[in-house]
Amino acid sequence: MTLRFRVLGDSLAAGVGCTRVEETLGHRLAARLRAAGHDVDLGVHAVSGARSADLARQVRAAVASGVDLALVVIGANDLTAFVPPAVGAGLLHDAVAELKRAGAHVIVATAPDLSVVSHVPPAYRTLVSTASGHYARTQADAVRRAGGVVAPVGHELSARFASDLALFSADRFHPSPAGYALVADALAPYLEAAVDAAA
Repeated sequence: MTLRFRVLGDSLAAGVGCTRVEETLGHRLAARLRAAGHDVDLGVHAVSGARSADLARQVRAAVASGVDLALVVIGANDLTAFVPPAVGAGLLHDAVAELKRAGAHVIVATAPDLSVVSHVPPAYRTLVSTASGHYARTQADAVRRAGGVVAPVGHELSARFASDLALFSADRFHPSPAGYALVADALAPYLEAAVDAAA
């Protein structure tokens, strides 16, 4: 049976910062699922620059193509655009709920800690970290209410990215291929658990 795996969200989900498609998050995770013996049909609906308000369009595309497993990565652009947490989380809730109604298992990676980005002045890092954490917690509550699964990998990944600049691409904002490998490794157990539960 073919596993229809769809990736939705922003530039992190789309793979900005990679030089080859095989390095992107969706392709890395699809490869992990294939290595576990699954026949995977990968569809990437993520768009660079997307905010939570853009998820509805991506969800419609994913549902139209058929979806068994969905990964949603969203929140960074909401933070940079100062979208209120309750607004972004509400839109994320609706997206997860729609995917669930279509029969998908949904895994969500919430907003990252943007304080690790080198562009953030040191004096503002605590403030940015606090805002990022609040946004991610609000998202997580909404995801759980909609029936999705939260992959709580943010703190672990933030510490790694903060200590190793090689995990960032040349723009010092998006991950490098090595950074995407780290993110994929952190997310893979949640996807594998969802697939095993479905089986």
